[in-house]
Amino acid sequence: MLRSLYSFIRFYIFWLLFFALSRVVFEIYFHAKLQGATFADILKTFFYGIRMDASATAYIAAIPLMVFIINWFRGSKKHIKPIWLKVYTWFCLFCISLIAVVDLGIFVEWGAKVNFRAFDTLYNSPAESMSSTASSPIALHLTIMACLLIAGIVLSNYILDYTFKKPVERTPNKVLWSILLLGINFIILRGTLSADPINQSAGYFSDNQLLDLSAQNTEWNLFNNVFENLRKPYNPYLFLPAADAKQIVAETFKAPKDSTIHVLNTDKPNVVIIQLESFTADLIESLGGEKGDTPNFEKFIKEGLLFNNIYSAGDRTDKGIIAILSGFPSQAIRTIVIDTTKQRKLPSLMADFNKAGYNTSYFYGGGSEYMNFNTYMNDHHTDQIIDRHTMPASEVGSTWGAFDNVLFGKHIAYLDKQTKPFFSLLQTSTNHEPFVLPVKGHFKGNDVTNQFRSTAWFTDSCLNAYFEEAKKQPWYKNTLYILVADHGHRLPKSTAGAFSPQKYHIPLLFMGGALKAEYRGTVINKLGNQIDIAATLLAQLNMPAEKFEWSKNLLNPYTPQFSFFDWDNGFGYLTPEQFVSYDNSGRRIIYTKNKNADSAITEKTLRTGKAFMQQIFTEYLNY
Repeated sequence: MLRSLYSFIRFYIFWLLFFALSRVVFEIYFHAKLQGATFADILKTFFYGIRMDASATAYIAAIPLMVFIINWFRGSKKHIKPIWLKVYTWFCLFCISLIAVVDLGIFVEWGAKVNFRAFDTLYNSPAESMSSTASSPIALHLTIMACLLIAGIVLSNYILDYTFKKPVERTPNKVLWSILLLGINFIILRGTLSADPINQSAGYFSDNQLLDLSAQNTEWNLFNNVFENLRKPYNPYLFLPAADAKQIVAETFKAPKDSTIHVLNTDKPNVVIIQLESFTADLIESLGGEKGDTPNFEKFIKEGLLFNNIYSAGDRTDKGIIAILSGFPSQAIRTIVIDTTKQRKLPSLMADFNKAGYNTSYFYGGGSEYMNFNTYMNDHHTDQIIDRHTMPASEVGSTWGAFDNVLFGKHIAYLDKQTKPFFSLLQTSTNHEPFVLPVKGHFKGNDVTNQFRSTAWFTDSCLNAYFEEAKKQPWYKNTLYILVADHGHRLPKSTAGAFSPQKYHIPLLFMGGALKAEYRGTVINKLGNQIDIAATLLAQLNMPAEKFEWSKNLLNPYTPQFSFFDWDNGFGYLTPEQFVSYDNSGRRIIYTKNKNADSAITEKTLRTGKAFMQQIFTEYLNY
């Protein structure tokens, strides 16, 4: 038995070394984000990651171990031919190398490890998903993948015993040793002798999130995440007793009275929401962003009513569109818009305005089937959908569809033909990876940051041309425009992680002829969210907003100030006194804005955030 046990140990040593090599690649790739981390901190990622690496290895070892035991009990004196184990090992090396480089690209864009959402998005919208990765250095990633694969193959030839020779033992010993090997492998797979198996928190040890994520075994984390999402839906965010969570959320929304400030000169304006792709606050000087990226937006701010303390519900368009139209928060690891049964039960501004006698329309340069948007629009009584499928092929300039200038031109032409009040959502897309333009970029250089700045500058210029034309039309004087981003972005500053409120800070601007003159150039500092658009807008039009239970009126001075956002497995809850971000995998706070705040305030902020996350997911499951 000594030889087979020795082979078993060598198998484990090989995979532990290869996973360590993958971790080295991850840390070298993101070395700039590890500034301030000591050499001891780096070593800890290997120490804290080894349990998860071993668990992943146990999963890989399960098949060879079963083949070995079955062949042993067959009684044949022939050794197992090495080719099958070599093919199996090389296949695993290929898959792990591929996942490792995919993880690099996902982490750059999302600030999170590769997970179920990446494959879910790929399944629902394959072309758009591939376009999202087009700004990644593909040649570099393929080189890294090839180097990992070759290094793994070479290393395996030195360490692995591909013959995996079986010992000649009597039957009782075979049973005993088989049970022992299977038992050892099962314990390592579970990562513990306790009742609860290993989970993601095993790799958490630092206040630096990148160190914690580096300690995670990428493949173990991915397959665990996929399994959790494929199993029967359940609420992974059960922090509090159900009644307590519901009560905390309800109390948070209570306003002592309603003294809504009416900023419109009509009760029945036309309404156009322009949903701006990736228009993060970091692009807008007045919101603390860079100067010169969006110069026309600065002009719009002087003409409109700016809400300067607004945050997106999540970090993807499918989250943003539901937040804006349905006033429903992001569900972190899920996205309700792709679930037809659930999204049909949501309230929607589209349906409400349609019922109120408005013509309703949705304009998008890409395919409206992306993430099930067309189904949502049809289910909520959208009269007209204009997308790439309704345009000549010559007008579809990129993978994401028609460029923003084309889309804006079509929108003006459509509104000119309307004979009754209209409600329209226009969704831009040019400021999206791979940051392709029909003209030369305004900012020089081919680096992704300047490409992003250039596409934002282009969208900004298209907006300006659009409004110059719209102002000439008779319907403009009775139209309210709402400009809002679908979500924030890591670019152009690349300083905000998935947990950072900075990444979710976005513009919200009311403008147009329907806005009273005395409110033009006004700034509202109230802390809020995308989901608050619904209640705020409906209050201005004296339309009922009770169905939009998660939305609050930003123009009622007595409305409580707070905002909530989430990412794949964590959330942020913001109040004027404290901002807190919580990582559900590590079960701990990973960001606080006010380091000097009283601990009771921080604890209350966290508790309220937990109640929100729990109740949001509870309602998602109940839809």
